[in-house]
Amino acid sequence: MSINVETITKNYGSQKALDGLSFSVNKGEVTGFLGPNGAGKSTMMKILTTYLKPTSGEATVNTYSTEKQPLAVRKSVGYLAENNPLYPEMYIKEYLKLQAELNKVSTSRIDEVIALTGLQPEISKKIKQLSKGYKQRVGLAAALIHDPEVLILDEPTTGLDPNQLREIRALIRRIGKTKTVLLSTHIMQEVEAVCDRVIIINKGKIVADKRLDELKSGSDQIIVVEFDYRVELEFFQQLDRVTHVTNPVGFVYEITFNTQQDKRAVLFDFAHDNGLKILQLNKKNTSLEHLFQQLTN
Repeated sequence: MSINVETITKNYGSQKALDGLSFSVNKGEVTGFLGPNGAGKSTMMKILTTYLKPTSGEATVNTYSTEKQPLAVRKSVGYLAENNPLYPEMYIKEYLKLQAELNKVSTSRIDEVIALTGLQPEISKKIKQLSKGYKQRVGLAAALIHDPEVLILDEPTTGLDPNQLREIRALIRRIGKTKTVLLSTHIMQEVEAVCDRVIIINKGKIVADKRLDELKSGSDQIIVVEFDYRVELEFFQQLDRVTHVTNPVGFVYEITFNTQQDKRAVLFDFAHDNGLKILQLNKKNTSLEHLFQQLTN
């Protein structure tokens, strides 16, 4: 496993930013680390890149301990921070040459990362003259300059226009075929467009860890039902395979079943047995957006 996290906790005084997180990420996998703002995503990224130490627990990257072997970790990780710090007065090649020297790698690698990240059209410009999308490409090129096994991206598409967004997503997917990529974001569409797997974090805890193909196959089923009378949510929990129930408005209920078997007949029987009339009954497709809202509200 390229990344392995075991019961990581990070406290800031009395506040728990991370609370016993455990997960692993394998090579050739693009994993989305998804959560609302303040959920603890950036804190976890900083621990994996050795910029922060956990209060307890252990994290390893390419078998190196982030606490005991920080230099080895940094050599095997490429990190694109959320604010993507660059030197605006430098030319692109000049900046990448500096990064190559700092990482003690051959300057021949510069042309390779320029080609990989598609920087050729703007190569004669200073960084301050670049669009936000091309600045992100420069940040990715710098993160890749030492050919790391693991790439950690913190909110890599913030502020990009739709065309820039599409280009950066395609670039991340291409890189993810040969490297381990952990992508932190609060944008659900980002995960659906780029990732193979999603880990959802809320209030410092992992609340879901699913492959995207499992999610899209609809292993969970959501049924929307409206009755003519209010029903206490606890009554639905008595039904087989019910995992979650919400009451979004009036006498409308959204019931999640952990099965692909159509459960609408079960709700017909439930209404009959309890003397209720059904005003509407629909099957709703599960989505990452629904799962996110369900788990982080």
